[in-house]
Amino acid sequence: QAQLVESGGGLVQPGGSLRLSCAASRIIFSLATMSWYRQAPGKQRDLVASITYGGSANYVDSVKGRFTISRDNAKSTVYLQMNSLKPEDTAVYYCRSPPYWGQGTQVTVSS
Repeated sequence: QAQLVESGGGLVQPGGSLRLSCAASRIIFSLATMSWYRQAPGKQRDLVASITYGGSANYVDSVKGRFTISRDNAKSTVYLQMNSLKPEDTAVYYCRSPPYWGQGTQVTVSS
């Protein structure tokens, strides 16, 4: 069974930064497209960013210019660097490599 383990969430003030990590095991990480999703209370889970095995990245419009997705194939880890955070970024962030999901990590942006 594959496993995806997120870390790096927490409480941050508006304008602050966080870096999320997702460590993968028991998947062929170097060939996998990896994605970050988020789910705010009472809302559906939405795609935030994805990165292909070749390193091509895509972002939802609301995070372009603020978030950066990257990957380290040697460590089987994908990252989400989040800068200029806003209260509307508050959500549980999930790592995904289909068909697998991580358990999620809470990000709260509040003063």
